[in-house]
Amino acid sequence: MDGFSIIKEHGKAIVEAIRKTAQNDVSRPANPLPPLDGEAWKVLVIDETAKRIIDSSVNEDEILNHNIANIERIEERREVNPDMDAIYFLSPQPHVVDCLLADFERRRYRRGFVIWTGHLPDALQRRLDVARRQMAGPPDLLLVDFYPRESHLVTFRDPSSFLVLYNPTCNDLVAQHLRTLASKIVSVCVTLQEAPKVRYYQPPEHARHEASVLCMHLARFVQTELDRYRQWVQAFPPPSQRSQSVLLITDRSMDLMAPLLHEFTYQAMAHDLLPIKEQEDGKVTFHMTVNEGTPAAEEKDMELVEKDTVWVSNRHRHMKDTIDKLMSDFQKFLDQNPNFAGKDAHQTSLNDIRDMLAGLPQFQEMKQAYSLHLTMAQEAMNIFQKYKLADLASVEQTLATGLDEEYKKPKNVLDQVVRLLDDPDVAPTDRLRLIAIYALYRDGMIDKDITRLLWHASLQRSRDSTDQAVIENLDALGARPLKDNLKEARQPVPPLFPPNTKNMVQDEEYALSRFEPAVKHMLERLCAGDLDPTLFPYVIPPADAGAAESLNHQASLRSAAPRWASANRRQAESRQRIIVFVAGGATYSEARACYEVSEKHNRDVFLATSHMVTPGKFLADLRVLKADRRRLDLPVDRPPPRAPAHLFEKPAPPPATHRPPQPQSSHAHHQSQGGGAPPHAQVGMGMGRQMPPTGPRPPVKALAGMTLHSSGGGSGGSNTEPRPGTSGSADGGKKKDKEKKMRNLFGLKK
Repeated sequence: MDGFSIIKEHGKAIVEAIRKTAQNDVSRPANPLPPLDGEAWKVLVIDETAKRIIDSSVNEDEILNHNIANIERIEERREVNPDMDAIYFLSPQPHVVDCLLADFERRRYRRGFVIWTGHLPDALQRRLDVARRQMAGPPDLLLVDFYPRESHLVTFRDPSSFLVLYNPTCNDLVAQHLRTLASKIVSVCVTLQEAPKVRYYQPPEHARHEASVLCMHLARFVQTELDRYRQWVQAFPPPSQRSQSVLLITDRSMDLMAPLLHEFTYQAMAHDLLPIKEQEDGKVTFHMTVNEGTPAAEEKDMELVEKDTVWVSNRHRHMKDTIDKLMSDFQKFLDQNPNFAGKDAHQTSLNDIRDMLAGLPQFQEMKQAYSLHLTMAQEAMNIFQKYKLADLASVEQTLATGLDEEYKKPKNVLDQVVRLLDDPDVAPTDRLRLIAIYALYRDGMIDKDITRLLWHASLQRSRDSTDQAVIENLDALGARPLKDNLKEARQPVPPLFPPNTKNMVQDEEYALSRFEPAVKHMLERLCAGDLDPTLFPYVIPPADAGAAESLNHQASLRSAAPRWASANRRQAESRQRIIVFVAGGATYSEARACYEVSEKHNRDVFLATSHMVTPGKFLADLRVLKADRRRLDLPVDRPPPRAPAHLFEKPAPPPATHRPPQPQSSHAHHQSQGGGAPPHAQVGMGMGRQMPPTGPRPPVKALAGMTLHSSGGGSGGSNTEPRPGTSGSADGGKKKDKEKKMRNLFGLKK
C-alpha cells in the first residue's frame, strides 16, 4: 500500500477549515474597519460529537498551532470572553443548536464563526435564521462526520444500525436512517475528493426478502446527496489524473458466512477470540499485564493504533505467518545483541521470548510493541488449541465453500458436524456458529431438526434460551433456515460468485482459509471489468456500458492536464479509488480483502461501514433481531440530549463600586467601566466590526492586553500585549507562551 491515508485526509480537512477561519481567510462581507487587536487569536468551541470526530484524526497541537488560544466544550461552563472571537466546530444536533443560541443570546464571545460537520436539518436551520446577525458571516459546512479507523477503513460508530435496518419492529426508522447513512457516505466521498459512479447490490430472485431493497434505496439517497453537493460546490470534484471512482453499496445480507466463520488472519482472529474492546472514544484496546514477572508489573490497556508498525504490518497476515515474522524479527534482535549469544528464537517459545523481553529495560520501545503482540498471539493460539478450532474450521470451510479440501463435493458432512457438536472441548458459542453455518449450507431444515441439533450440542436447554432464535432469525437477512416439511422442493441456490476450481491450488498450510468473503469476489470482478450489472446495477446507467466496465485502462475525464504534466508524479496518485460501503456492519475479513485487492490490482479500495462486526456481536444481534423494539434500547429511542441548564442562567451582576469622578476621555471612561467597552460600543457576536456612527472608538488595544480576571487597571496601558487569556504582565505573558497553549480541554484538564 502507498502512503495515502483517509485518516490524514480527514485530519487535514479539519485543520485547514479551522486555520482558514482563524486567519479570517473566509468569504464574508467586506468590513470597512481595520482588524481589532488580538483578532488573530480565537477560541475553538466544540461539542461532544465534534470532539470525537476531531480526536479520530487530529492531535490537539495541530489545532492550537493555528491561532487557537483555547479549546472549550459548548456543553460545559465557560467564562464570558467578550474580547475574543470564537470558532464553533459543531455537529448538527438539536441540543447543540440550543447551546449555540444560548451563547449568542448572552454575547459569550465577541463574534462567532460557525462550522457544521454535516448538513443542518431545515427545522434547525430555521431556528438559527433568527440569530444571523450574531454570526460573523454565513455558517460553513465541512462534511467530516465519520470516523477514520485505519488508512483505508472508515466506520460511523453506530452498532445499532444492524437492528434498525433489519428488525421488523423498526420499519418506521429505516427511511431516516438510510438518509443519515447516505449523508455520511457522501462525507467520505467529499473528503476523498471523489464523485463516484454509484452501484449497489441487488439480490437475486431467490434471495428476495423484506430488506432486499435496502441497497437500492440507500444508493439513490447517496446519488441525490452527491448531486446536491455538486450543485452547491461547482468545483467538485477537483481535476485529477485518476479514473472516475466507483462506490459499491452492499449490505450484510450479501454474505452471511463471513461473520460466522473462524478467520485465522491476525486481526480477525484476535478480535474473535480475545477480549479486545472498543471504547466510547473509539480507542481499540487489549488488557494485559505489562512487565509480567518483574517488580514493575502492572495491568494496562494497550491500544491498537495505526502508528504501531508491528500491528499494521502483521494484522492481515495468517496467524502462522504472523508468528513466523515475530520470531524472525526477534531473531534479528538476538543476533544484534551479543548478550544473548547462543539463543535461537525459532527454538524458543512465545512465552520464553516474552520473559526475555521483560528483563530488558533498556529496550522500552521495542518491548512495548513486541510484548503486546507476542501476548496476543500466544493467547489466541492457546484458545485455538484448547477449543479444537483446527477441527472445527475444517468443517466450517467445507460448509462455507461447498467444497472439501480437495475442492470436490463433500461427503458425510452431517456426520462431521454431529461429531463436533458432541465434543465437550468445542465451546458452546462455536457449536451454535456451526449449526448456523450448517443451516445456511443446507438452505433450510425443518424446525424439529434444528431443535435436535441444538439439544445434541447441549444448547437450548432452558425454556427462555434464545439459541434457536439465532438460527431462525437468519431469514430476516434473506436466508432460508427453515422448511415447512421434508417434502418441500427447493431448487439448489447457486452461489453469488461461483468458484473457479481450475485455478485453485491445494495448500495444506492454508487449508483452513479457503473461504473468501463475497466482498473480495465482487472487487476482483470489478477490477477485471466483468462485475454482473444485473447483480450490481448503476443508479445512473452509463451511456456506454462497455466502456464503463473497462476500468483497467480507463482515461480520466476529470483532468484537462496534458499527459506529460503527470509524468513525474508518483504512480499512486493515478490509482483509481473504489469505495465499498457495507450496511449493517462489516467484518475484519472484509477489511483484509479490501487491502489485498488494493495491492494486487493497483487500486485504492476504502471500506466504509456503520460498525465492525465480530462473530460474538453478530450472534448477539441475531438473538434479538425480531424482539420488540422496546427491548432493544436503541439510541434513537432514548431521551434526546438537552442543552445544560447552566447555559441559560443569567450572569450575576458585577458588584457595585464607588469611584471618584474621572475625566470623560475615552481611556478614562473605559477604565470606569471595569475594563469593558462603553455601553454604546459593545461588540456583540456576529455584529462584525460595525460601530455606531457617533461616539469615540473604544481603546481596543488596551482591552486586548487585559486578563479576564483583571480589575481593568494596571495592565491596560502596557505597550507589551500578552496573549489573550494570559496574565496582563509582559513577563507573565512570555512565560505563558512557552507553556502548553491554554487549557488542555481535549483531555478535559483544567
